[in-house]
Amino acid sequence: MMTNLNVLQSEKVPVFNAPRILTYTATAWLTVTTVGQWIFGIYILSFYGKTTLAGEFEKWNRVLPHGYVEGDWKGNLVVGMHVLLAAVLVIGGPLQLITKIRSNFPQFHRWLGRTYVTTAIFVSLGGLIMIWTREGVGVDARRVSISIQAIYIIGFALLAIRYARARQFEKHRNWALRLFMVVSGVWFFRILLMFWLMINGGPVGFDPKTFTGPFLTGLSIFSYAIPVSLIVLEMYFYARKSKSQRFGIITSAIIFMFTIIMAVGIFAATMGMWIPRM
Repeated sequence: MMTNLNVLQSEKVPVFNAPRILTYTATAWLTVTTVGQWIFGIYILSFYGKTTLAGEFEKWNRVLPHGYVEGDWKGNLVVGMHVLLAAVLVIGGPLQLITKIRSNFPQFHRWLGRTYVTTAIFVSLGGLIMIWTREGVGVDARRVSISIQAIYIIGFALLAIRYARARQFEKHRNWALRLFMVVSGVWFFRILLMFWLMINGGPVGFDPKTFTGPFLTGLSIFSYAIPVSLIVLEMYFYARKSKSQRFGIITSAIIFMFTIIMAVGIFAATMGMWIPRM
């Protein structure tokens, strides 16, 4: 009995199991993200679908400045396709990350993956056209940041395809996750903005009429050009391989914090923007 007790004392069993906590927090993050993106996808199909079928294209401008320009049918077509394909991304993206779907429906996963990657490239190119032709001619942090995001999307998409074809599936999954993070930049921007508005009780750090200000500049940079989501993902990759319990716990805490922030932002966006416009 004494020998067994001494063995247990010498093993130094960690109080926290970092890998398990990391898995739990990542699962919670994916659950919240999936719910939030699917609500956003339903909103896109509902709002833009109803206004398009009714021929009320001018209503696009209520939520998308300069989204519809009378007489510019080519530009309007680009905007319409961009919005439709964005719905494909936010609905299909989370499905690609669910392990059981990948395992039990591999053919579906492959075809959805091809659709997702192709759509991501087209949406990023459409976004570039919109941001540089539909919102004036000036150069600002938001336009530059979104342009950098488009480069990320195209590059990560091509790398995900490359490693899938080479059957290097771990590298493929990692680049697919990176792609998901940068593709979700616009969605992150929206929910973080709604979180900011909710905790402050209104706009702080920017002018809601001109939609300019230091807060929006910073949010654009850290959603698109230097995505915080991508930084946290790299921490997650490192924590999975690292033997450091401390780093694993710190990474889990950061993921959990962002999950809470996202949940609040999703609630605010759903109740304040999405449901009222459906």
